[in-house]
Amino acid sequence: MQRAKNPIFPPFEASAETGFAGNRIDRIAEARENLPSVEKLAEQADARFFLFSDDKVLITAGADARAAHERGVARDVDADLAGAVLLGFEDGAPRIAASGRLPEEAGALDVVDLRTLASEARVSAADLGALAQARSLLSWHQRHGFCANCGARSAPALGGYRRDCPSCGTHHFPRTDPVVIMLPIDGDRCVLGRQYRFQEGVYSCLAGFVEPGETLENAVRREIREEAGIEVGAVAYHASQPWPFPSNLMIGCFAEARSFDLVREVEELEDVRWFHRSDLPAMMARTHPDGFMVPPSMAIAYHLIKAFADGA
Repeated sequence: MQRAKNPIFPPFEASAETGFAGNRIDRIAEARENLPSVEKLAEQADARFFLFSDDKVLITAGADARAAHERGVARDVDADLAGAVLLGFEDGAPRIAASGRLPEEAGALDVVDLRTLASEARVSAADLGALAQARSLLSWHQRHGFCANCGARSAPALGGYRRDCPSCGTHHFPRTDPVVIMLPIDGDRCVLGRQYRFQEGVYSCLAGFVEPGETLENAVRREIREEAGIEVGAVAYHASQPWPFPSNLMIGCFAEARSFDLVREVEELEDVRWFHRSDLPAMMARTHPDGFMVPPSMAIAYHLIKAFADGA
């Protein structure tokens, strides 16, 4: 007997289409207390390493680029295994993130900015997702070496998923900051804005951090009112995206516009305007006659805009 579709659940997972969402590593959170140290796991022949140098990714050079390296490569770049993080396991083998340095003769390695790597799709979706996890965790350790409670130097624990203070006993855990990113809509038109730092012609969705004690829906309404000067009513979730710069979770929503006269927040936005649904395909293809564009397909903003263009 065919099971009836449940209208609560969408027919596909929109988040899976976004960049950094392809991580296949088993994080084994329930087993972290009983695992060997990261340095011990790094000795295994099947261990693979996601390596960074000055906050950039080390990948194999050439068309068939990979981001997961064998132990020999980790040794060649003098990977800091004492400060390494266990991401988890894949097919029973440890996956480890570490910082290193690029040898003077890099040879088979390239150093690439993570945003560029995601935009160019030079590595697999699985590697890209693992790199997002790796960069977020390594960045957290680099920024949180001291106890926020008493000021003493803390130490990594649970494979890097916690830092412990030996002085006051406080446990510190990695943080992920929620960010709402939203597309206000009114019939067949939507609001897009551009920040001063954007590439010429690029318009994107509005976005902002969720504040303490705030629901996602109220964060969407507040940010749209602050940035574009309009009121919105109903808010609908669409998708989310890990965003490792340094560690955000982008929460994509649609919002129903209830007022329509835009007032730009001049400190953040260079421009904000209504676009008709018919403009969006050319903007996504970067063929719009006025030179208007949207962010690349790795960004959740692209997928919110595409869903609306396709009739959402």
